[in-house]
Amino acid sequence: MGYRSVIGAEAHVQLNTNSKLFCSCSAEFGGEPNSRCCPVCLGFPGALPVMNRKAVEFTILTALALNCQVAERCRFARKNYFYPDLPKNYQISQYEEPIGSNGYLDVEVDGKTKRVRIRRVHLEEDTGKSIHTAQGTSLVDFNRCGLPLMEVVAEPDIETPQQARAYYTGLHALLLYLGVTTGSMEEGGLRCEPNVSVAPEGAKELGTKVELKNLNSFRSVMLGMEYEIDRQIEQLKAGKRIVQETRRWDEVKGITTSMRSKEWAHDYRYFPEPDLVPVHIDQPWLDSIRGQLPELPAERKQRFMVEYAIPEYNAALLVSSRALSDFFEECVSLFPEAKTISNWLMGDVSRLLNERRLDITQSPVSPSDLAEFLRLQKEGVVSGPAAKRVLEEMFNTGRSPSAVVEEDGLGQVSAEEGLLDVISQVLKENPDAVERFLAGKAQAKTFLVGQIMKATKGRANPKVLHDLLEKALEKAEGGI
Repeated sequence: MGYRSVIGAEAHVQLNTNSKLFCSCSAEFGGEPNSRCCPVCLGFPGALPVMNRKAVEFTILTALALNCQVAERCRFARKNYFYPDLPKNYQISQYEEPIGSNGYLDVEVDGKTKRVRIRRVHLEEDTGKSIHTAQGTSLVDFNRCGLPLMEVVAEPDIETPQQARAYYTGLHALLLYLGVTTGSMEEGGLRCEPNVSVAPEGAKELGTKVELKNLNSFRSVMLGMEYEIDRQIEQLKAGKRIVQETRRWDEVKGITTSMRSKEWAHDYRYFPEPDLVPVHIDQPWLDSIRGQLPELPAERKQRFMVEYAIPEYNAALLVSSRALSDFFEECVSLFPEAKTISNWLMGDVSRLLNERRLDITQSPVSPSDLAEFLRLQKEGVVSGPAAKRVLEEMFNTGRSPSAVVEEDGLGQVSAEEGLLDVISQVLKENPDAVERFLAGKAQAKTFLVGQIMKATKGRANPKVLHDLLEKALEKAEGGI
């Protein structure tokens, strides 16, 4: 019997505000444990919440970008449950009246467009953080408690871990374009929480869903869901029942383990939050937020392909990060050869950034430096083989390309006199290669060119080198 998997992708997004959702405590990441708390976020009796307007606007902006309907009126609710890092024993969230609903996000999977419907986009407060020690005790840090958290809930339209990864990657890129979050998965900027169920092929009913909690990398999304799908299939084949629960992904062991049973919505006993008035989103406010929408990744990808005549693959990689696509466009404005720039960005620039664990915003090479570097190469000041060394030195030292070329002697050697001496020396040291060439073995010439380039440390002008080598070999042939 075959089985199919059904995946509902939920995501929690920590919004990039200065203060928490209902108080003025700093929303900055980290800090000494329990140093960024007040009576409001700790849930002291009599402390009243005050809504963070920026958090609401970020949520509306995201809902618009996800093609959602934005509610004219929405309100908050109390979600009641006990957990050690939830000091009030309830969480202020949204239930029946979310800010956004009925949207969609289109993502590319294996060259095809997959539409994932968005059920809701709503706003809630984050919980604290439990810290479990090696001694078997647990500590709680409430610094995170009360941070503005936006939840994006997708319909169960996803069928494979590959599609889920594409969805989360696309959502992450969209959020960064909007500027509503730092997007740092290590710091909780985006937490992927898919729920997975399996059912026999052809079955009308969905299987029992199991939630995977706080996956903090796209790799974990893939591996965690692949394992969980296999686990559930094995359970069903063995005649066992799937339990509705929340599980965590153990990166080291490569398995999921049970955390707690998963409640139903009615178990949370939702009711309207009495300390907050409903939010009314009038048309002028909505229009002003809509005017803040930037060019989104899908639109930018199409423009890059048309305006810069670059392949779809290049365009897709460039728009995967707003910072990278901005870097690319600034380079093009200074050196109008888009294909060359995209090749270097996706090749050596990307490699050097990865080696140093930097992203494009931390690059020691600016767009103007890269444009100057490419101009020097085009003008023949820097040869192809030496170009990689120049770029690496720019990364290592932060110097301009002109300074690296001049100070490190990496400029291209075009003077005939200097090259003739090198060519003469190489021919004397490799008489067998000269004889093979004269005997009709064309590959011998390639070997000689390599030896000359090695002798000049890659600085020889290729055109001048080939012309002079041709003449030297003709002269050698005439001397036989």
